[in-house]
Amino acid sequence: MALLLNCQTIARRFGSATLFENISLTISDGERHGLIGPNGSGKSTLLKILAGLDQPDGGEVALRKGVRMTYVPQDPQFEPALTVQQILEAAAHEPALAQVAMGQAGFSDGSPRAGELSGGWRKRLALAQALVRQPDLLLLDEPTNHLDVEGIAWLERLLGSAPFASVVVSHDRYFLENVATHMMELNRAYPDGLFRCAGSYGDFLERREEFYAAQARQRESLAVKVRREVEWLRRGAKARTRKSKARIDTANEMIAALADLQTRTRTSTAQVDFTASDRKTKKLIEVEDLACALGGKRLFSGLGLVFAPGRRLGLAGPNGSGKTTLLRLLLGELEPDAGVVRRAGELKMVYFEQNRQQIDPETTLRRALAPEGDSVIYRGRPVHVNGWAKRFLFREDQLAQPVGSLSGGERARVHIARLMLEEADVLLLDEPTNDLDIPTLEVLEESLSEFPGSLVLVTHDRYMMDRVTNAVLGLDGEGGCGLFADLAQWEAWLQEQRQALAAQARQARPGEKAAGAAPKKRLSYLEQREWDAMEAGILEAEQKLAAAQAALYAPETVSDARRLQECYEEMNRAQAEADRLYARWAELEEKINPAGG
Repeated sequence: MALLLNCQTIARRFGSATLFENISLTISDGERHGLIGPNGSGKSTLLKILAGLDQPDGGEVALRKGVRMTYVPQDPQFEPALTVQQILEAAAHEPALAQVAMGQAGFSDGSPRAGELSGGWRKRLALAQALVRQPDLLLLDEPTNHLDVEGIAWLERLLGSAPFASVVVSHDRYFLENVATHMMELNRAYPDGLFRCAGSYGDFLERREEFYAAQARQRESLAVKVRREVEWLRRGAKARTRKSKARIDTANEMIAALADLQTRTRTSTAQVDFTASDRKTKKLIEVEDLACALGGKRLFSGLGLVFAPGRRLGLAGPNGSGKTTLLRLLLGELEPDAGVVRRAGELKMVYFEQNRQQIDPETTLRRALAPEGDSVIYRGRPVHVNGWAKRFLFREDQLAQPVGSLSGGERARVHIARLMLEEADVLLLDEPTNDLDIPTLEVLEESLSEFPGSLVLVTHDRYMMDRVTNAVLGLDGEGGCGLFADLAQWEAWLQEQRQALAAQARQARPGEKAAGAAPKKRLSYLEQREWDAMEAGILEAEQKLAAAQAALYAPETVSDARRLQECYEEMNRAQAEADRLYARWAELEEKINPAGG
């Protein structure tokens, strides 16, 4: 495979703090690299350096001549007044590419303006914009944030069959397992700051454990040697001979190596533990025959649920299906169109908002963690802000930093720290996983699994959903809903629903009617023959159109501009023929039934 990009000993510092140094890596054709690491380790910075948007303080990044590289940031921004089609056409090398990318990204048309799109559809637009540029190497920073489960599955299929190479920063473990052919972890625990291996995320976990075990054996062996050398030094060794001096130098080198190894391998994780009220009420919230619509669109109706201690409900559904709305109904911020929500007396609910309450970016970390003074009250006991900050992996020297200078994951930990101070009977969690690193996700999952109250979880992280929840309420985005044992059962139900709707739509098409039925005697002999063959002709035209669309959206077509134009023209011809047949069918039916009877 041809080499696309080569990095040698790159380093990046912010002031006196070193993010990383001596990072070397290569990326070749067809490789899909997953990049993980603790919050604040510099993953987004490294990706920007690879993209040429940031400069390293040391080292070199070399891109092969002629390679097209495209970068998609965590939060893509667009001119609000521009339409989807205008944005894609401006980025496209070929006119047909905009239409192809719209279809690939799930846009039915290009008329919506960027300012009207939800976070999930903006992310799809950013990915479509990257595709029309026909990259050889695609760099993605947290691409699954804001995408619903269906959107993530779409992105997995896209990357899995794409002709280009990619580097993806993500904490979505299922996504990494399904997409990555190589894995990298940026972490100071490694001698060179980066651990790489070929294979899936599961393969990476096995190799990392092997590395940790070997490093532990090395540390133990070195510790034994250092103890022996320290005892020798304490006996008063003097550098009177060349041999003694060499041994003293070696001893000092081993002591320094052991100190470095112990510093690198000292790990800590955030201590996430929500405060439960220990309430014994059997029914915390009761929902009866609940219905809600927004903007004339029905979200759900006839919904009935009971939340008791130990009930951990996951909410699943496409973007815009009403997940956040249902949380706000449970909280009491919105009133339903029908039905009732009954809450136990003096119920304590903690709500983790998807957009998170904004903290003034100029506020110091100290004030964000402890707004009222130098300590907080956690479970009835005062905790000094220094200790509270350490619990969430913040250093004492960071307390004077403004919140705006923290990484997205660090700001997420600040928000969790504030919520943990509130007692709760019910936790309402709307996308709590965004920006959190994998170690923090694992601790959060453990805490939620052990929470004695009730919780409702909205998350695109399928691994967390499977691990934490004991039931899933699925919303189909068309007003339907159902209660399921797990996410897989809901996805199977959703697929069945869509197949049923597609069957109904086919039956409703005019060409699907019994075209061979004997019409009234208004047709000529030739028209009669044409009518008799109409159903078969329309079916054949639709099959040709579907085949043309499949060929147009195929990954091998997208990478070949000439083939792309040919497929685009073939699709237009197939569409025109299908439209002609439907129009002709309408003419013949009008002759048969002039009054529409």
